[in-house]
Amino acid sequence: MEIFNMIFTYVKVFAIGGLMCSIAQLLIIKTKLTPARILVIFLLAGIVLEGFGIYKPINEFAQAGISVPIIGFGASLARGSIEMARQIGFVGAFAGGLVRTAFGVGVAVVASYLVTLVFSPRSK
Repeated sequence: MEIFNMIFTYVKVFAIGGLMCSIAQLLIIKTKLTPARILVIFLLAGIVLEGFGIYKPINEFAQAGISVPIIGFGASLARGSIEMARQIGFVGAFAGGLVRTAFGVGVAVVASYLVTLVFSPRSK
């Protein structure tokens, strides 16, 4: 039965992540929104979901299907800001999101740099 649960989890995560990508693609095709604006919409959706306490139950069900897309990053920013604001006050609301997401952002910057060493990037 454990293998069934594992397969179900993979299918669920893939389907939910795919649904998020499909929504973004539909917004690109059917609206005049640019990809950057859609990214901001998803980021703000994660912040709003976390702010209202809705993100956690969704994340418990959807797991990486919702936490890996930009929605999860927005929720992490909001969660860090809320936690630090409770601990140290108003200033914590500004620092908390940065502290909570600094590791992921740092890894992305280093990985991007390493990719530029392997490949030859050029502007169009």
